[in-house]
Amino acid sequence: MIAVQDLNISLPEFDLSDINLSIGESEFFILMGPTGAGKTVLLEAMAGLVPIRSGKIFIGERDITTLPPEKRDISLVYQDYALFPHLTVLENITYGLHFHRIDRAQSEVMLTRLLEILNLRHLQGRLPVNLSGGEKQRVSLARALMVEPRVLLLDEPLSALDPAFREEVRNAIKRLHQSSNATFLMVTHDFAEALSLARRAAVMNNGRIEQVGSIEDIFQRPSSTFVADFVGMKNLFTARFKGTKAVVRSLEIELGREPSDSIGYIAIRPEDIVISREAIASSMRNSFKAGVTGIFDQGFYYEVHVRAGEVTFKSLITKRSVFELQLREGTEVFVSFKSTAIHNF
Repeated sequence: MIAVQDLNISLPEFDLSDINLSIGESEFFILMGPTGAGKTVLLEAMAGLVPIRSGKIFIGERDITTLPPEKRDISLVYQDYALFPHLTVLENITYGLHFHRIDRAQSEVMLTRLLEILNLRHLQGRLPVNLSGGEKQRVSLARALMVEPRVLLLDEPLSALDPAFREEVRNAIKRLHQSSNATFLMVTHDFAEALSLARRAAVMNNGRIEQVGSIEDIFQRPSSTFVADFVGMKNLFTARFKGTKAVVRSLEIELGREPSDSIGYIAIRPEDIVISREAIASSMRNSFKAGVTGIFDQGFYYEVHVRAGEVTFKSLITKRSVFELQLREGTEVFVSFKSTAIHNF
């Protein structure tokens, strides 16, 4: 439905290079990456707000590359709401109708539906100054969808919200997508948002797309060291492969399969690393004696660093487990993980 082909953009201090992306009809697609990766630039190029040097952008069969923004059938929602301060909620929502020819009866039906889904009916007469952050973002979403675009672009719509409003607006976005025929493309830094809203995603870095695939593939089977690090695979090691084993320094780790290359990387998510005081009699094919070298408070969890031979593993465990295991720096433990938890590339 959305096809970006060989897109290149040159700005004074930033380039987008060789962007290729395909998003299905009515799909909810997530675009991730660190600050400065080029995510917003890509959205603005699709919306017609940034000039491109080369490449094509299609919506369905229609080439929109050179069309003005108002002809693209695309709406863009920014994180800072961009509401008109002198207009009421209702006037903000219906503002786009001045520039789009939509049947009056059809627009009334759409307005009723949006007010209901986004719980805005009681706020129609208020000015933006009298709205909370979550309410402003819901108005912004309603305004974008009021003109019934084929594509809705969302540039980190939840990042400016307090935690109390974030889940509320995220659920509203989910309901909007389920009740709409529009294709949603959303930029986010939040992995919880990606997991909750989408099935497929892309990761950008320094103006290029590093990986496109299912959320599961990106989180469990990253295609590069950058993606592995970005999605939190904190156990990332250079390895030599010998049969079904990965040799990391002096440690031999059982993969349960034979990689095609002799040198590469292995990556293990920290939540897949099990720490115990005794050796575990289980199906885990990798278990090593280790010593605790650091314990770091991460809110709901502790990140525990343990060293086995010359290799330091990082594990995420609950606070309760830290106390039950009586862990402290220097404690002797066993570190274990399944071969199926290891991703090699």
